[in-house]
Amino acid sequence: MTGKTISEKLLSEKSGRDVRAGDYVEAEVDVMMTHDVTGPLTFEVFEDVTGDDPELVDPDNTVITIDHHAPADGVEAANNHNIVREFADTYGAQQYDVGDGICHQVLVEEGFVSPGDLVIGADSHSTTFGGVGGFGTGVGSTDLGTTLATGELWFRVPETLRFEVEGDLPDGVYAKDLILKFIGDVGFDGCTYKTAEYGGSAVEALPIHERLVLSNMAIEMGGKAGIVPPDERTLDFLEAQTGERPEIPAYTQPDDDADYEAVHTYQAESLSPQVSTPSNPENAVPVDEVVGTEIDQLFVGTCTNGRYEDIRIVADIIEGEQLAPDTRMVVVPASRSVYKQMMNTGVMKTFVDAGAIVQSAGCGSCFGTHQGVLGDGDVCLATANRNFPGREGSMKSEVYLASPATVGASALYGEITDPREVELNRYDDYVLEGVGA
Repeated sequence: MTGKTISEKLLSEKSGRDVRAGDYVEAEVDVMMTHDVTGPLTFEVFEDVTGDDPELVDPDNTVITIDHHAPADGVEAANNHNIVREFADTYGAQQYDVGDGICHQVLVEEGFVSPGDLVIGADSHSTTFGGVGGFGTGVGSTDLGTTLATGELWFRVPETLRFEVEGDLPDGVYAKDLILKFIGDVGFDGCTYKTAEYGGSAVEALPIHERLVLSNMAIEMGGKAGIVPPDERTLDFLEAQTGERPEIPAYTQPDDDADYEAVHTYQAESLSPQVSTPSNPENAVPVDEVVGTEIDQLFVGTCTNGRYEDIRIVADIIEGEQLAPDTRMVVVPASRSVYKQMMNTGVMKTFVDAGAIVQSAGCGSCFGTHQGVLGDGDVCLATANRNFPGREGSMKSEVYLASPATVGASALYGEITDPREVELNRYDDYVLEGVGA
């Protein structure tokens, strides 16, 4: 019999059974998460399930953030925020308020997720947690509400697509370019209810902030999860976050003879910066096919590319320069910690001096209702994860997706620009500068 993938091993561990792709399991969940949009319905389900004696099964690992409409952009949002606060206060959940950051970033920064954890969140981009070696996946409010009470949830063990990148990434090519290329190759539904498992020497060389990008956007090809096998670099990152060094469970590493549904192999040297054109992430093309496309707004942030290292790449490009005429830039850090780093290192000043708008930590305009939405006819180049019609505002707007480097270069010219036309930096390790300053 062939070996196992990470998903097969991890769900075997969490269910206490020897399972393979296609099996159904009842698995123990390590961490549960919701936010201000999906939380209220989740709480209703939880209270319905628990009846007269409601109690969270694991309040220390039940995390609720206020991030999508933060700060509140209307009365309904403000009321939802109060529902979140009251629930957390009543049941002892771990609650993060306005400005603390996006759920996915907060869970990683605060040390809630370790290699080998099974994490569910009432948000589709909960696949992000695979970047530190967990099995993260999005679920509906009904499933989450029930799991808050029981600690267990059923899963179908997913098949796995393996994406291997060998060699050294060329200048101008980052994790965002890799994942856009993968999505373009397999299609928006090419990994539906499957795990995207990432490997190869180029992936192994990626710092954690870039591995998180690969896992975050697994859902954009339908992925149930997106996992990078954890290693010593993973542990270095988590120790820098929390002061504690977790272990790497054996079940987080695939067997050499694992049975994959398909293996997609790439040579890093042959890859180029990618841009996804409107209005689907699968519309990925080399940047030179869209160079010269005029843009009205640039959006830097989201759970995909809102970390300090991402934002710093853009700041390095525009430092001492002005945004191109008639071009707007909205910058939204992924967490309060990132916001503080921007202040303490001068990155904030770089953006303000260039004419950009820097906002408090949260989802920003990625959700399409808040902090910089697009109007009719507006064209935006974003570091976000989705560019569906109306995703960032008007149904008559257009959104292109790209790496922070491509967005930074394009800010100087007011049109999509090949990032290899400017001087670029690459951050190979977690950047601690400005932390705690």
